Amino acid sequence: MALPDVSLSLSPHALTAENRGFDPMIGRKLVAGVEAGLLRNLHVVLAERGGETILESYGSGPDEDWGRPLGDVSFGPETLHDLRSITKSVVSLLYGIALERDLVPRLDTPILSAFPGYPDLAADPARMSRTIEHAFTMSLGMDWDETKPYTDPENSEIAMELAPDRYRFILDRALVAEPGTRWIYSGGATALIGKIIETGTGKTLPEFAKEVLFDPLGIKTFKWSAGKDGTHSSASGVRLTAPDLLKIGRLVLNDGVWEGRQVVPEAWLTASLRPVIATGEGVDYGYFWFCGSAHIPALGGQVPWFGGFGNGGQRLFVCPKADVAAVVYSGDYNNWLAWITPTRIWLEIILANLQRA
Repeated sequence: MALPDVSLSLSPHALTAENRGFDPMIGRKLVAGVEAGLLRNLHVVLAERGGETILESYGSGPDEDWGRPLGDVSFGPETLHDLRSITKSVVSLLYGIALERDLVPRLDTPILSAFPGYPDLAADPARMSRTIEHAFTMSLGMDWDETKPYTDPENSEIAMELAPDRYRFILDRALVAEPGTRWIYSGGATALIGKIIETGTGKTLPEFAKEVLFDPLGIKTFKWSAGKDGTHSSASGVRLTAPDLLKIGRLVLNDGVWEGRQVVPEAWLTASLRPVIATGEGVDYGYFWFCGSAHIPALGGQVPWFGGFGNGGQRLFVCPKADVAAVVYSGDYNNWLAWITPTRIWLEIILANLQRA
């Protein structure tokens, strides 16, 4: 696949990186990877340890806004960028906040109980065995296929957007596995959670996010895309700047605390960042968070990390034991090899160059 030319500029943070326990050449290693063609189509790389930036690069290249071409964009700290499915991890945080406020149902609630408008579906005991927690872990056991390009109407997420009733479309899928036994990636599962949040809070997702998450973190500028029916996309609709997404990473590392205020319940983060089900793709899955591990000699061996992943190479990574968070934005939309570049940056550039605990 021919990739567009992308330039990348590096901001100087070598001294901070060294002071925070990293190889001071970490930035140069990133540039070398780009120059060698090993790290492709990058828009932004931003990483911090203990609240201090240790790696910062902004590039330029073609970009999109939820599938709409934007042409060539020069990226900087104030440029909004698609999160795509990192949006799911943001929705997870919102549910945790709403749950603590008793605005949404407990996780063991049958998912259909939150959608009383479908009594015909609720009459099926097999469907009533699928809970809200199964939606969070993408183990509802319902047929769903996002392996086709997101430009293809046969992709289940796109078919959902085109359906006359998106929630019936999701809840009426064929049952293909017992709940909790098989991971099936599903933007539909996230759409159900998003609707439950909106019903319980009486607010749209962007309204609730602004009030309980973005405003407390000082996130002033964001966009949340909506479908033709006006429904905001829980699965892929958020656009944030890289520094603002990094704030969310720091919030997670701080157990939900921001500037002395408990923004997200610590208990929810503990539950969310817990491997519940294997994906079959080398990582496990929690509550809309991927769960992996990396060998970091400076920290004594294998160490867990967690991430929000998005189409095209979008990533929010956190490694609590290392106290490190990182954001990667890319322009490799609908390329199934897009995972390679952000994975290399996280494992081979960032974590591999941590030299001191």
